[in-house]
Amino acid sequence: MFFGKLLPRDTNFFILFDQHAKHIVEAAHAFSNLVIHYADLELRQKYHRQVNQAEGAADRITHEVNQALHKTFITPIDREQIHSLINTMDDVADLIQDSAETMSLYDVHHMTDEMRRLTDLSVKCCESLLSAVNLLNKIAEAPTADAALRICDEIDVLESDADSVMRNAMSKLFREESDVRELIKLKAIYELLESITDRVEDAANLIEGIILENS
Repeated sequence: MFFGKLLPRDTNFFILFDQHAKHIVEAAHAFSNLVIHYADLELRQKYHRQVNQAEGAADRITHEVNQALHKTFITPIDREQIHSLINTMDDVADLIQDSAETMSLYDVHHMTDEMRRLTDLSVKCCESLLSAVNLLNKIAEAPTADAALRICDEIDVLESDADSVMRNAMSKLFREESDVRELIKLKAIYELLESITDRVEDAANLIEGIILENS
């Protein structure tokens, strides 16, 4: 049975999940462009604005979902699952914005290879999250549920890769960076970038739980 048949006419939570995930990917791509073009101040500011716009759009959807939960009698999945997933997804968008903002506030002068690699992994995680969310409304079908679970596994692998990059980045930082102020700035940014993949993995774990309980 499709969960969509249980939805009230005025609120389709799965569509809202999908819209939110698309804004996460928009924010991730804008942030990736910010990192790629970091040396160009004008482009950096342009992509920072795009990150903020995508995060703001995601925020509005989160608010809409949380408001709808109070007004909807029948929900397609457990209310707590809806609440937890949309707010965890919103944390991802917030962390992307925080990363862009921190780079600006800390006056980081250049991107390191580790920042680029963590950014790339974050983008891949966000894209995979969108793919998983796209399948949520059809998880009653075994092939679709299996496909979504495979995507969740892929996110776990990407998060493990980010952990590895993070450990190597920290090791290199403490061995090679003699400027304490620069060390503190880079450490904070590495931690923020790695936390994006952590939070995407949290969202994937919630999706996995929804699939296992409802398929």
